[in-house]
Formats: sequence, structure tokens, C-alpha cells
Amino acid sequence: MSNRVRPQEKSDEDQVEKAPSGGFKSLLTGSFLSKENVVGALPFIFFLTFLGICYIANGYRTQKVVINLHKTNNSLKELRSEYITTKSDLMIISKQSEVAEATAVMGLRELTSPPKKILLSKEEKKEILND
Repeated sequence: MSNRVRPQEKSDEDQVEKAPSGGFKSLLTGSFLSKENVVGALPFIFFLTFLGICYIANGYRTQKVVINLHKTNNSLKELRSEYITTKSDLMIISKQSEVAEATAVMGLRELTSPPKKILLSKEEKKEILND
């Protein structure tokens, strides 16, 4: 007979600790939360949570910016079309024939002779300005 060391029998507590943690089963039972390594990883989990919140907030902010961009573009198109319409109306109204028609109602009419230049002497200018 030779001396042999008998393996020690493991207690029930040791067997529970050594049992495979079975990912799905530990997720259902919540036993994965009670482990010490999870407590050590809490800062990292909080950091990941913070990053997730920042990612979601950035998505909402981007959507808001895109919506405002579309509104601004639509407003710009509307104002541009209004500008073109107003400019064409002004061109039509400022034609010489249109101006003549509009002023005929007030009793004004177009000149048939060219305008004449009025020349004043210095003395006449002084008289007019002093009055």
C-alpha cells in the first residue's frame, strides 16, 4: 500500500460557488447582481449609462436641428418667391405708361416738351434763401 492523499469532499457551499453560472439562469434569478465583481464594475456601468443618455439626447437634439432647418428652408423659399413677385409687380407699376395713367387721375399729365434748366444768379439765390 502506498500513501495516497484522499481528495477532500466538497461541501454544498463550495459546490454552489463552483457551479457554472449559466448566463440565462443567472439573469432570471438575478444572482449575477450579487457578485463582488459587479460591484467593482459599477463605475464603468454608470459611465456606459451616462454615454447612453448622452447618445439619446444628441439624437433628439439632431432631430430638432433638422426640423428647424427644414422650417427655415421652407420660409426662405416662401420669402424668395414673395420677393420675386413683389419685384415683378414693382417693375410693372413703375413703367412710364402705368405712372402716366395713375397720375392722370390727379390731373397731372406728361410733358410734351423737354424740361428747361432754370439758372439763378447769386443775388437771386440769396433772396430766395433769406425769405
